[in-house]
Amino acid sequence: MLPDSNQYLCAMKYLITGATGLVGKEIVRLCHDSGIAVNYLTTSKSKIVSKKDYKGFYWNPDTGEIDSACFEGVSAIINLAGASISKKWTPSNKKQILNSRINSIGTLFNALNKGEFEEIDTFVSASAIGVYPNSLEKYYDEDTAEIDDSFLGEVVQQWEAEVDRLNTFNMSVAKVRIGLVLASEGGALPQMAKPVKMFVGAAFGSGEQWQSWIHITDLARIFMFAAKNKLSGVYNGVAPNPISQKKLIKEIAIVLKRPLLLPNIPKFFIKTILGEMSYLLLASQRVSAKKIKEEGFDFVHSNIALALQAIYSKANSKD
Repeated sequence: MLPDSNQYLCAMKYLITGATGLVGKEIVRLCHDSGIAVNYLTTSKSKIVSKKDYKGFYWNPDTGEIDSACFEGVSAIINLAGASISKKWTPSNKKQILNSRINSIGTLFNALNKGEFEEIDTFVSASAIGVYPNSLEKYYDEDTAEIDDSFLGEVVQQWEAEVDRLNTFNMSVAKVRIGLVLASEGGALPQMAKPVKMFVGAAFGSGEQWQSWIHITDLARIFMFAAKNKLSGVYNGVAPNPISQKKLIKEIAIVLKRPLLLPNIPKFFIKTILGEMSYLLLASQRVSAKKIKEEGFDFVHSNIALALQAIYSKANSKD
């Protein structure tokens, strides 16, 4: 007699790093909606909880310390660990941004290499579309060999090379290159919407730069889809319809019912204020979602206007 499918789902367990972050929380929610228990790793002992379907374990990637009990009963690992890139790119912050990603993967690799965890057959790691060169004309897919000559390009190249080390284990290894994540609770959208709400919204630089965006729920669903289907290789975590930066600001203004009264913010002004980090606002990457769609993934939010409406209607319902 075949086991009940619901019992099987409840027996499943994923290990998630970065589970308490913006994207991690959404993936945890989807796991629990699907009856999948979650183990998670945290560098903060105060964030460790122990429930039936949600258990925390301590790790310190800077020193390589990890509680190997986190792997027990786990069939898939979803890695989201990494320091935020949305802070001034000082030498010390650059070092933290890179090392937090490299050390996290290295700590997981070393722990898996020491133990016998045959049940773990899938590893899905975050990456970023920042690996693609800045261009207004090109349309990038996962086969693109060019690497952006920026700090972000360097980070992603080294990050993905570290993830590839996991291919030595008997598991599928996938990398999800994340675009501009749209969510009401955090990330870039609240920061972009704030000046619009105050009637001082404007596009950055020329405004022509491409924004390859994705609704947070679709992004979480891509990670779940990759884990469930044991995908291998690189996949872009972006919606099918990239838009220009000025179009994105316009759509935010429409959903917030605010006029856009000011001209674009000049590039030199942004660079003066943010320094090298201004690259986050001025870079253009038009990125394809074709590959993940060909695997059978269906986007819920592929239209920017409807995606923003869904985000803000949900946010308003919580108020």
